[in-house]
Amino acid sequence: MKTLIVIPARGGSKRIPRKNVRLMCGKPLIYYALQNAKNLKAFMDVDIAVSTDDEELGGIVAKLGVAVVNRPKELATDRVTLDPVINHAMLEMERKHQVRYDIVITMQATSPTLQTDTLKRAIEFFRNSDYDTIISAMNNPHLSWREEDGRIVKNYEKRLNSQELPRNYVETGGFLMTRRECVSETGRIGKKINIFEISPDEAVDIDTEADWIVAESIMKRKKIIFHTVGKPQLGMGHIYRCLTLAYKLTGHQFLFVIDKDSEMGIKKLKESFFPVRVVEDTADFESVLAEYKPDILVNDILNTTEDYMKMVIQYAERVVNFEDIGPGAKYADAVINALYEKGEKLHNEYYGSKYFCIRDEFLEEVPKDFSEKVENLMVIFGGEDPSDLTGRLYGICRQLHEQYPSLNFHFLIGFAYGNKEKMVNDEAHHIYVHTDVKRVSAYMNKMDLAVTSQGRTVYELASMGVPAIVLAQNEREAEHVFAGIQNGFINLGIGSEQDETTIIQTVKWLIDTPKVRKEMRNLQLGREFHKGQQRVMRLILGETEDEQS
Repeated sequence: MKTLIVIPARGGSKRIPRKNVRLMCGKPLIYYALQNAKNLKAFMDVDIAVSTDDEELGGIVAKLGVAVVNRPKELATDRVTLDPVINHAMLEMERKHQVRYDIVITMQATSPTLQTDTLKRAIEFFRNSDYDTIISAMNNPHLSWREEDGRIVKNYEKRLNSQELPRNYVETGGFLMTRRECVSETGRIGKKINIFEISPDEAVDIDTEADWIVAESIMKRKKIIFHTVGKPQLGMGHIYRCLTLAYKLTGHQFLFVIDKDSEMGIKKLKESFFPVRVVEDTADFESVLAEYKPDILVNDILNTTEDYMKMVIQYAERVVNFEDIGPGAKYADAVINALYEKGEKLHNEYYGSKYFCIRDEFLEEVPKDFSEKVENLMVIFGGEDPSDLTGRLYGICRQLHEQYPSLNFHFLIGFAYGNKEKMVNDEAHHIYVHTDVKRVSAYMNKMDLAVTSQGRTVYELASMGVPAIVLAQNEREAEHVFAGIQNGFINLGIGSEQDETTIIQTVKWLIDTPKVRKEMRNLQLGREFHKGQQRVMRLILGETEDEQS
């Protein structure tokens, strides 16, 4: 079937001056409609024409290899509808090519977010139907009102939630497809009409500056896959970091991919309402990459292999890895190792605490005022605590109570900790156990001192200005050098290798020396953790990173 696409585009625009030729994401607005139309040539017999009264716009169109129909002055005023404009362009193109078209499609230059695949599906739907006309529309159900005889009256019978309301289709500027015999100076719509529904993202019709901002934001949107893990032996830090980034990278499109044995992580991700895919193995993950076609892949799975990275770089334009010191790291566009400060720096590595991505809750809470007296001490060793440092501190705190009877000990227990049943409140010794706390920052900002492991928690304590004694869970964690005196921490090394007497004496020393605790706190609060989030987001999106910032 011979098809004509007409794109009407006047030069004058009062709300957005020179709208059709203004650059959106580096190209004239009309470029996107033209490109959609031109992409159809590979699938069908189609001619394309732009009806315009503007010389500059006509020049842009001609350079892009599309026919220009010069619109008469009488058809270029604000009061003229599109019906005579489309009819005029159709007749001119039929005269020029000595053909009679079967289908005439109107496409607006003001719908840059419309996708070629959507346009193609709509044409196939129309061709295989007996409809005279189909119109692009978005389902937009809302409680609405109208004016009738000077009164405001409702357009509904019963107030319902939006998902329960009947479908309410709003026309978009994407396309209007109609049979040739329906086109005249006074109309383009036949008797048998149907709607072709398109997504809200593709339905943006630029009429105001606000519409322009929305459209440009959608067109800059990236498709991002977060490949992450969350299981007892690795904890939930990887999951929380990816969620923090997804919440901050507003406007982009996300898919979380997680291995099937990460049961804890799967549960947490599903609670977030982001789309989640659970994969069996690397081959299964490769099929997800091929289907989703991400612009960016974020690997938060610790060390990667060369084979894995060689596979993923075939499918993603940009690959960013976290805490990766494996052989595959060299293939990433950026490797962010915020927990490490050492190592031979390569061109793609970003080491150190300046790249720590702290959760929003720690930026929202306000640190408590400094107290000369230690009234509340926190013990927190992560979600699993494989070395059971929590159990050791439980006994130590009972001993400390004898010398500090007014001191309260708060144990924050992770959901994966294996000895939960042994950890109970002991009010006689002022020991209070808090399990699976949802907002850790709300507890931290009440503490005067803490004992913790050497992972991400040290950054969170620093953001709350809580001096802390650090006991590493293992050798790898002991390499995280942020938890030192230079940042407000007393580091006692690997916890399983430290004797009980040293731990007790260190706690007592800090309790009894408020001047030292105050200096530690000042060092902690000197860190600007909100900038770490910003740096990491820029690296993920591939934006310029100022090393000195």
